Amino acid sequence: MSVIDCSHVSIRYITGDFKSIGLKEYIVRRLTNNYHVKEFWADKDITFQLEKGDMLGIIGTNGAGKSTLLKAITGIMVPTGGEIKVKGNIAALLELASGFDGDMTVRENTYLRGALLGYTRRFLDEKYDEIIRFAELQDFQDYMFKQLSSGMKSRLAFSIACLVNPDILILDEVLSVGDGAFRKKSGDKMKEIISSGVTAILVSHVMPQVRELCNKILWLDHGKQVIFTDDAELACDAYEEFLAEKKKKPPKTVEEMRTLQRAWHIRQEKETAEKAKKAAEKAAKEAKAAHEKAEADRKALQE
Repeated sequence: MSVIDCSHVSIRYITGDFKSIGLKEYIVRRLTNNYHVKEFWADKDITFQLEKGDMLGIIGTNGAGKSTLLKAITGIMVPTGGEIKVKGNIAALLELASGFDGDMTVRENTYLRGALLGYTRRFLDEKYDEIIRFAELQDFQDYMFKQLSSGMKSRLAFSIACLVNPDILILDEVLSVGDGAFRKKSGDKMKEIISSGVTAILVSHVMPQVRELCNKILWLDHGKQVIFTDDAELACDAYEEFLAEKKKKPPKTVEEMRTLQRAWHIRQEKETAEKAKKAAEKAAKEAKAAHEKAEADRKALQE
């Protein structure tokens, strides 16, 4: 039984209507015959299913419709067309600063964010120390949230979302924040969460991260679904080659994706060989310099 079922989901934005330009401007434009409404489809006919324990990586260039789709899955937005069925409670990190109050302390914000996720005071009392410890904010509990760095804010948001054991965890470009040590720790935590049976969705431009964590891939391009597959290696290889070649149009068939994949592997082999060549040349140059220095030192001693 699927945990998340998206069936032919489409999401449309309308620009230029009276909601976006204001009633006064709307009336003026109507009277001057200068009223135009434009439609923009952020997502068009997206279909996929996730089972318990799946981790979906959503990839695509900026403007592909990734974040908009996540907002629809979490219930923030209502699809213009299609249907989304979700079973279980969701913890979503879509915008790191959302759900926090800059004038409240780290301690107060931890309880506030937890409450917004639907957790009781007793539960948060039990989890509080663990959340703060994971976020590495033991010395900042009484600081105002607005005084924290962006990395600290992201650590707290990630810690709250992960340590309250959601059924579904949605992450939008949040595992790539913080220093290297915290990125590794957050990645390890994600593996632990997934192994416990949580269903997760990750949007990230960091492809090594997607490759390591995700067992399914949804590739979007300008709001359209390129592919949804459990062959994560194929999708990631093809996508990286698509970016490297700066192609304007994504592949339409699996065979076209395999062609991109083969080209990606050839590119990787060439880059590996080039790196090895440069390393060998550098080693040879250093060895020659060391030999020449040794000879110079020997001659100096003889003189």
